[in-house]
Amino acid sequence: MSIEKLQEQIDKLQDEREELEEKCDTLDLCKEDDGCSKCDVYKKIEAIDDKIEKLEEKIEDLVGEDEDFDDED
Repeated sequence: MSIEKLQEQIDKLQDEREELEEKCDTLDLCKEDDGCSKCDVYKKIEAIDDKIEKLEEKIEDLVGEDEDFDDED
């Protein structure tokens, strides 16, 4: 998978995350002290964060491979 495709996936996930955060700010549950631990929206945000992190690691791996090829020239 290309770096551009991975970055597009990250951008899409970040947009989705932002929408969920905006929704989260309006929920009564989120106003409670321990609301995040009980909130399904927050769990979705955490899952998106995990996906973004994995995609960023893939990009780093691909960039590292590109740099290895450049060093061989």
